[in-house]
Amino acid sequence: MKRNVLFLGVLMGVFLLSACTRYENYAAGTVLDISDSGAGVIEVENVSVAAPIDDGPKITEYIIGPGDVISVHVPDMVENTARVSYAGNEAGGFRVNTDGSIFLPHVGRVEVAGLSVTQLQEKLIGIFKEFIKNPILTVEIIEFKSQPVYLLGQFNQPGLFYLDRPTELLHGLALGGGLKSDANMRGARLVRNDRIQPVDIYELLHRNDLAQNIQLHSGDTIYVPGNEDQRVFVFGAVGKSGMVPMVNGRLDLIQALSQASLEQKPYNQTQVRIIRSLSPTKGQLMVVDLSKVMNGLTMPMSLMDGDIIYVPKTTMGGWNEAIQELLPSLQLISGVLQPFVQIEYLKDSDR
Repeated sequence: MKRNVLFLGVLMGVFLLSACTRYENYAAGTVLDISDSGAGVIEVENVSVAAPIDDGPKITEYIIGPGDVISVHVPDMVENTARVSYAGNEAGGFRVNTDGSIFLPHVGRVEVAGLSVTQLQEKLIGIFKEFIKNPILTVEIIEFKSQPVYLLGQFNQPGLFYLDRPTELLHGLALGGGLKSDANMRGARLVRNDRIQPVDIYELLHRNDLAQNIQLHSGDTIYVPGNEDQRVFVFGAVGKSGMVPMVNGRLDLIQALSQASLEQKPYNQTQVRIIRSLSPTKGQLMVVDLSKVMNGLTMPMSLMDGDIIYVPKTTMGGWNEAIQELLPSLQLISGVLQPFVQIEYLKDSDR
């Protein structure tokens, strides 16, 4: 679709980025009919990461761990003598120590961590058979404190929560009371053991992709950023490498390069590279011919939050070469990159 003709003189005022780069010379008052559909993009490669990995059989019962409080009752032998606070009330129970054990009258130390209530009950029946012919006992968890999950960012009720049953991601999100209107779902991420998991929360919530509804683990963090701090990153043949803010969520390629001070020396304007995150599991690798934009043949490309722009100094052999040159810079800002980039390009350095 054609956009209304634009005076090149206005465009060239925006494009004064490099004194050494050659542009087409047009006579004063020249009017060009340009298209905004291509934006100089000459190559697009869609990239995706592997689907969530099943960490083994799903847990169907709550597993006891340190911090939990367990009620154990054996008539005439064991009563809940320890006093703990539960749901605002004082109750009797035995808190699991950091070594995963409780101390019971008559029998002493008992390992309980890693067991379900059913397994613990069977274990205790076996222990108390030494004292009672047919022991009858009851076991229940009265305080759940061993499996924390953290909901951070744009939740209506962010904070620390403790799982009281085997819980999947969708239920975990609901613990936070829903998401705020300015939540950035494209950047939402599940962090486990300091690594972002290949889980697409947007696809789960908006397209009912249940393959993303993985089981939560103790210590998991769900982080949903807001839309207020959108930015892109520019590296390579520029004077100011790093972050460029998006004012009101808007920024095009020329504006970003101008703010990054495209260097006053030759650079390869036909192979500008852009890594774009569409979600934690999907992205795009784009090559842009900047000369088409500079010469007024197409409109500047609109950028998206988290875009990584690389301006090569010379002809690039391919994406592997570009990624290798980018890796040191990406590792320096790894904490603020979109999750797709962290998963796909920072998981190792042998790409």
